[in-house]
Amino acid sequence: MNFVPHAPADIAAMIASHPLAWVVSRDFDATPLPLLAECDGQGRLVSLFGHYARRNPQVAVFEADPRALILFNGPQGYVSPSLVSNPVWGATWNYATLRIVAEIAFVASETDVALRRLAAHLEPQGGWQVDAMGDRYDRMIDHIVAFRATVTSCEAVFKLGQDEADGTFAEIVAGHPNRDLARAMRDQGDRRPPNPE
Repeated sequence: MNFVPHAPADIAAMIASHPLAWVVSRDFDATPLPLLAECDGQGRLVSLFGHYARRNPQVAVFEADPRALILFNGPQGYVSPSLVSNPVWGATWNYATLRIVAEIAFVASETDVALRRLAAHLEPQGGWQVDAMGDRYDRMIDHIVAFRATVTSCEAVFKLGQDEADGTFAEIVAGHPNRDLARAMRDQGDRRPPNPE
């Protein structure tokens, strides 16, 4: 069973709902950063947009060597046999992950855009905006630099119950306490072929 998303847009949707990623440099340093997906006209991920504090040592590392490994964890959780009626069914762990290799380029001229786009993404109902910071924003932005990570490869693993029998799958989706995981299973499961008991 290949645990792959059904469509390229599923990758961007996972990043949108779980934007925090580990950005790993060649020296094995790593920083958790919220990132935004940038896609082509077919919904395929082409780059990630974010920002660093200029004092972060990875800035100098990526200026010298732009290659990065970027890791996203989406919905995940333990799946207990207590959720299913099959007495011989075994426990498992369901998850959605992305392993992305990218080339990072700093785009200082887009730092204001990066901060505003991230705030708009995280405050979708028009809540807090960076302008609320007043003069403090103008002082802060000098210590931040935007970057774009151009994707060279993306390995998506969506292990979300695609191999389960229909009845077992339905029981897990109905009863799992992590509703984020259950929704992800349902979204991927809506497009899986029937799998009889």
